[in-house]
Amino acid sequence: MNSYEMLEISERVAKLANVCEEELKNIYKQVDEVCEYNSMKVLSAFQKNEVNESHFGSTSGYGYNDVGREVIEKIFATIFKTEDALVRSQMVSGSHALSTCLFALLRPSDLLLSISGLPYDTLHEVIGIKENHSSLKSFGVLYDQIDLVDDDFDYEKIGAYLKEHKVKVIEIQRSKGYSTRKSISIESVEKVIRFIKEIDKEVIVMVDNCYCEFVGMKEPSEVGADIVVGSLIKNLGGGIAPNGAYIVGRKDLIELCGERLTLPGEGREVGPTLGINKSILQGLFFAPSVVASSLKTAIFTSLILEKLGYDVEPRYNEERADIVENIIFHNREDLITYCQGIQAGSPIDSAFAPIPGDMPGYEDEIIMASGSFTQGSSIELSCDGPLREPFIAYQQGGLTYEYGKLGVLKAVDNLLEKE
Repeated sequence: MNSYEMLEISERVAKLANVCEEELKNIYKQVDEVCEYNSMKVLSAFQKNEVNESHFGSTSGYGYNDVGREVIEKIFATIFKTEDALVRSQMVSGSHALSTCLFALLRPSDLLLSISGLPYDTLHEVIGIKENHSSLKSFGVLYDQIDLVDDDFDYEKIGAYLKEHKVKVIEIQRSKGYSTRKSISIESVEKVIRFIKEIDKEVIVMVDNCYCEFVGMKEPSEVGADIVVGSLIKNLGGGIAPNGAYIVGRKDLIELCGERLTLPGEGREVGPTLGINKSILQGLFFAPSVVASSLKTAIFTSLILEKLGYDVEPRYNEERADIVENIIFHNREDLITYCQGIQAGSPIDSAFAPIPGDMPGYEDEIIMASGSFTQGSSIELSCDGPLREPFIAYQQGGLTYEYGKLGVLKAVDNLLEKE
């Protein structure tokens, strides 16, 4: 009997799933080991900072003296081994947190340098790559970028550039975004930061850590990054935090970010939590396990689609830097079909079929499957991609491995029905 029949998943796909899971047992065990280490890290941070029920409380208005907010930021600083942290629901996304950080650190005539190539689409108008009257460029901030070479940093160009120019901030985006490159490992981040600091100790190294938290045992702040940014509707929210983002790093830089987020003179002392503290704490507590489930879902996706003849990146047995899995379809129709299958396998809005459309911050039409409890949450199983060559589906998330796998099987079945 096909146990997947109640979800209308074919026997062919069910049998293929069993074969894949048998092959992946040892890899899943490695994921579990990382999960246990990061769970110990989180639990230790909770205990060290003496979390208690009073920290679940809420503030309104200005948000003065919010003890829950303060302990959350201490916990994030402990986990990331930084001097300070800014963790706020007032930051609506990872891109908003990155924008806050960049505007906080840069002044007119300062130079921002990306050494991981073109940043994610939603930062183009923030920086001024795409014209916007509110961009960094409009305030006189200069921008340049150095592309990766064979998925690694171009050390020769970086070294020469730093010797010829006074760079204020270097930005590194670890996850691939909507590009075709590989995501950047923590080992590569550590190596390039050491190289940078040997040339210029004053340059601020900022790392976009979205999708990467708890994938390994170290974070960028542990290998020399001055400031690290991420979203709470991705890895560290555990699928429970309803919104928010974090910035962790040097105390002086965090103070600047706080004053940019609110206003000079009040900075981090204001910002009501409106009842969100418990959700942020609980989401962080579950995050190591949820990230592990997302990783297993990505690994399973990679193997089953490779067996069906599709190009995937990374492959199932490659080391991973984030929770994102690329499926390269090379045609528009299969990309749309797969995303519609992910939607059909979701708990929310499964009766609806996503279609390509325009989205704020993106130049191409986007198709986005996200039947999630939190709008835009990409730690929940989701799949999206721009309608442009080579037609890549960027899949991420899975609150539990079981739900993630079932969603993928529904999408695979959707593809096979077209044959």
